[in-house]
Amino acid sequence: MAPKSTDTPGEDVVVKAKADRAERRGFFSGIVLFLKQVFAELKKVVTPTRKELLSYTAVVLVFVCIMMALVYGIDFVFAWVVTLVFGTAS
Repeated sequence: MAPKSTDTPGEDVVVKAKADRAERRGFFSGIVLFLKQVFAELKKVVTPTRKELLSYTAVVLVFVCIMMALVYGIDFVFAWVVTLVFGTAS
């Protein structure tokens, strides 16, 4: 998938990040800078529509059911093989 233009940081963000990196910051000012950057990234988050959310949920539930069936099947086969090899407990 080709990167979107919103995935690449803007020139002002790059310049500011380089300037922030260039000057030495204290421990707490580094934490404040980190939190500012976190909130800036959170503003870019796009919430899915109701239709998208329902389709994503359905995909996850179907995938989990398929994986449960696969694990159950493998477990059943291994239990059958162990019973053949070792026999049943009396």
